Amino acid sequence: MKLNHLLFMTPALLLLFCVTLHAQNNTNINKFRQLHSRLRTPNIYRTASGAPGHAYWQQRADYKMQIKLDDENQRIYGEGTITYHNNSPDALNYLWVQLDQNIRRKDADALTTRTNKISRKMSFRSVRTLHYEFDGGFKLEYVKDSSNRDLHTAVNKTMMRVDLPNVLKPGASYSFKLKWWYNINDRQKDGGRSGYEYFQEDDNYLYTIAQFFPRMAVYNEVEGWQHKQFLGGGEFTLPFGNYHVSVTVPADHVVAATGVLKNAANVLETKHLNLFKKARTAEKPVIIISENEAQEKEKLHSEQKKTWIFAATNVRDFAFASSRKFIWDAMGIKLGDRIVMAMSLYPKEGNPLWERFSTKVIAHTLRTYSKYTFDYPYPVAWSIHSAKIGMEYPMICFNRGRPEKDSTYSEYTKIRMLSTIIHEIGHNFFPMIVNSDERQWTWMDEGLNAFLQYLTEQEWERGYPSRRGDPKKIVDYMKGDRSGITPIMTNSESLYQFGNNAYAKPATALNILRETILGRELFDFAFKEYARRWMFKHPTPDDFFRTMEDASGVDLDWFWRGWFYTTDYVDIAIDAVNWYQVDTKDPEVEKPIQKQLAARVPENITHIRNKQTMPGTMVEKDESLEDFYSKYDPYEISILDKQEYDHYGSNLSEKDKAMLKPGYNYYEVHFSNKGGLVMPLILKFEYDDSTNKLITIPAEIWRYNDKNIIKVFATKQQIIQITLDPYFETADVDSSNNYWPTRPVPTRFQLYKKKQPKPENKMQRAARADALREKTNDTKPPKGSNSDSPH
Repeated sequence: MKLNHLLFMTPALLLLFCVTLHAQNNTNINKFRQLHSRLRTPNIYRTASGAPGHAYWQQRADYKMQIKLDDENQRIYGEGTITYHNNSPDALNYLWVQLDQNIRRKDADALTTRTNKISRKMSFRSVRTLHYEFDGGFKLEYVKDSSNRDLHTAVNKTMMRVDLPNVLKPGASYSFKLKWWYNINDRQKDGGRSGYEYFQEDDNYLYTIAQFFPRMAVYNEVEGWQHKQFLGGGEFTLPFGNYHVSVTVPADHVVAATGVLKNAANVLETKHLNLFKKARTAEKPVIIISENEAQEKEKLHSEQKKTWIFAATNVRDFAFASSRKFIWDAMGIKLGDRIVMAMSLYPKEGNPLWERFSTKVIAHTLRTYSKYTFDYPYPVAWSIHSAKIGMEYPMICFNRGRPEKDSTYSEYTKIRMLSTIIHEIGHNFFPMIVNSDERQWTWMDEGLNAFLQYLTEQEWERGYPSRRGDPKKIVDYMKGDRSGITPIMTNSESLYQFGNNAYAKPATALNILRETILGRELFDFAFKEYARRWMFKHPTPDDFFRTMEDASGVDLDWFWRGWFYTTDYVDIAIDAVNWYQVDTKDPEVEKPIQKQLAARVPENITHIRNKQTMPGTMVEKDESLEDFYSKYDPYEISILDKQEYDHYGSNLSEKDKAMLKPGYNYYEVHFSNKGGLVMPLILKFEYDDSTNKLITIPAEIWRYNDKNIIKVFATKQQIIQITLDPYFETADVDSSNNYWPTRPVPTRFQLYKKKQPKPENKMQRAARADALREKTNDTKPPKGSNSDSPH
């Protein structure tokens, strides 16, 4: 503010300005200050420990629906009844319902608010969005009360308000009926979380159907009604309830859905029922509908209909898949005292990958997630294959992983398939059971799930190339342009770099918390306690942060602030190391050391050259110029030196004398925090006797100065190398400053020619080598060569 502005302030305004300026200058910026100002005040609904309070409540919505799949026109027709239970202490005048299909309307905010630009190379899909002609969105035919009277509604884009004829009092319930239809989108062309995949070769469709009915919004004491518009990024916030759903499809279709099939005898052949029963106790997946059977069905295109009836208890959503192309395999897995059916549906285009891996990886995922949280409580878990998708719903998910047409597949395709199934099956735990607000906080389900996905992948195969979770994998994002990074604690629709921010960074943070900050035992107990406390409830970030601290007994406010509320990154450097030894005062020890040190000092270049060119100095030519100092040896031990040492020692205790004995080395290490994110110091000391030692110093070492610290280490051996974060535990973005003495870290670059054709995968390469050997009558590869070496 300029001085002339201050001159015209009133005394009161000037005083206010000074007080404000003083407050700003005295703001506590210590990185270890408590998070109290960031977190909601504890209350009777949510406690300071992170647990649900004694007065915690949540709403419930039950659904009875009749759904018809129109395979000729790719449409969904639906009608049903929603019963809303008001368990809150509040009287409600209206209800809010989500109309998620309206994101596909031509005037949807998701389209109109999307920014774009023209580049020299553009994908057909990106240009297609500029010519969006799909007639999407719900076509609502009516909303009526239980007596068939029309209800007044107000559709606000992806939300609809239903005005109640009478106030819905606490503890009361209200039922209303709806009828609707919509056109199903082609996922291959328009993308989306649900839709159809069309197979031109056999003229068939594979439907993965979700968000297909008007769904109740969540009402709670945190947000009131969560009716933030669906723009495509922030997913879904839904209440729990019970579902009874009938799905009418062509008679030759197979249907999988949330819940338990209630009329299996009416829709399945006897042989398939028997195989299903066999699968419950099988040790490996049982093929219920074979590939040959599925191929025969592809030709039928039945005009008859069948209705599949499903019931699901205490779920937050419902989805289904339907096609005549499906192969079906299943196996039962024991969790606690229950058997859960792990099952897969996939077209022939998914083999051989899907028959070999899908159901087994479902079983592995359920066992591993249950170990770290709670036993999977639902009766079934489905994995459905469709191309280019990964999406989750209660008890069912839709997953990518398509081999080549010759049935070979790249390692990338295999790993992507396994990881997608693990991730989407894992979503049954977060957010389908631990039911966080996805519309507000994507990281609460995606980040926690990506973390458990990492653990599950590592237990699937040693050295599994996990995409997220390993601290090294997040470094490029963390050190990137700050303008393209947002804190984890950012609303789902406002995130930059969605995958890194909502998946990778929180997954990495939790892995660091487990391996480096808390240790596995404390972390696993606390994480399991969070999952147990909030299963079938609606947690917030505050509940997670508080529970992890409450159950571990560790103050983690500094960690949550740095990793979740800021865009700081880890870059801790070793700036300098000073080596010291104690001056023992003993001339018998110190004088020889001083002499050795003096001998190591390089001789002056002038002295060196004078010896070569100068015949003699004046003192060398005239001995009369020599005196006491000409022959004095400063390193000679005199009797006075010994007497002075004896006198010095007479005033010391035995403990003090022991400290003066030679043998200890003291290293003063200077550290700086260049990235802003405080972290523990993990140091590896390598000694001159070929031994080493690992030391971990808690992050609290930065509590008084988070920019620069000095730490002294005492050791009997001499240190020849100090490495900071030797096992890359902390996601430090610059390892070049983590060494003393400094060690250059090379950066590699690649040479390339113009774009080459798509390379064959390893299976194709091996098959080509086998064919070539057979052609040349060479039954085995030459000795010392690779079996798939090109000829």
